[in-house]
Amino acid sequence: MFSLGLNMIIILPFLALLVALFAMMAREEQKNMDNKHNAKYAFYYLLSLVALVFTALSVGMIIFSIIDKTIADALMNYRGIGDGSLKFGISALLIAAPIYYVTAIMIGKGLKSGELDKESPLRRWLTYFILLISSLIILGVFIVVMNNFLSGELTTRFILKAFVVFVISGVAFTYYLYEAKRATAGQSDQVIKIFGWASLAVVVVAFVSAWFFVESPQTARARRLDQTLINNINLIENAVNTYYTRHEALPEDIVAIQADDIYLDDRTLNDPETNEPIVYNRRGDRSFELCATFRLDSRDSVENSYYYPGDSKQHGAGYQCVSGSLYAEIDKIGR
Repeated sequence: MFSLGLNMIIILPFLALLVALFAMMAREEQKNMDNKHNAKYAFYYLLSLVALVFTALSVGMIIFSIIDKTIADALMNYRGIGDGSLKFGISALLIAAPIYYVTAIMIGKGLKSGELDKESPLRRWLTYFILLISSLIILGVFIVVMNNFLSGELTTRFILKAFVVFVISGVAFTYYLYEAKRATAGQSDQVIKIFGWASLAVVVVAFVSAWFFVESPQTARARRLDQTLINNINLIENAVNTYYTRHEALPEDIVAIQADDIYLDDRTLNDPETNEPIVYNRRGDRSFELCATFRLDSRDSVENSYYYPGDSKQHGAGYQCVSGSLYAEIDKIGR
């Protein structure tokens, strides 16, 4: 849900960066821009902006995903609630959050040492520029949240997500507005310290909480291997149907299937990791099954369950046989 407008929201800061660069170039000849350290601090400000965007969005994505997973919505049952947003949020926080706090510290040291003039156009322009980008992103995220509410999302979810947007945006906007206006830049400021430690605590809590709701890398790998195995089974099932169309009979064994279909190879006929062969069993004149050893129970994951309730490819963990579909017989029943 949250990722619906994510691409648009992430692109906005990069488009706006071009505007900032042109603005800075227009003022390049001003006296205060002659400071040789300005290029370095321009880099710090712009890097902190990008890191801030990813950090704030990631915290929001994690909280949104937790809300989706803990508050059931009947409208979500047909397609599941995936871990994609949680995984992206964890990855982005792990990379972007440290960059943001390091660049913020470097900017603070520059103000304290005098390398960065607190009255310089660079500081004023880029601080207000961060406020602008933050406002645009807040607007974009809230539009996505409102759109989902108007599309029928549960009211409780909407209220919680709207509250999350207001809190994250309010903290970021208030901090940078205070930073732009404070007269004690470069000096120790208790308000700045409170903002810094409080935001860090929120980031850490979001990061740690996400691990309680996302599957482990080992489970994710096992699920992807099982999905590849199911894909191979589907390819064999297609080959069986092609054989049946040509010969008006089911093949006796896997050798007959492979001889009739030049596109089947060892990678298709075996488990992708163990190379254990997929077993074909003919159960009658018009029925067959395909058997393999699965790592996980497909019904335990909403994200990776097959989206059709009656799909015969649902399976448990361990050695399992799934019924094959004979398309010609299904067509006859449909007619």
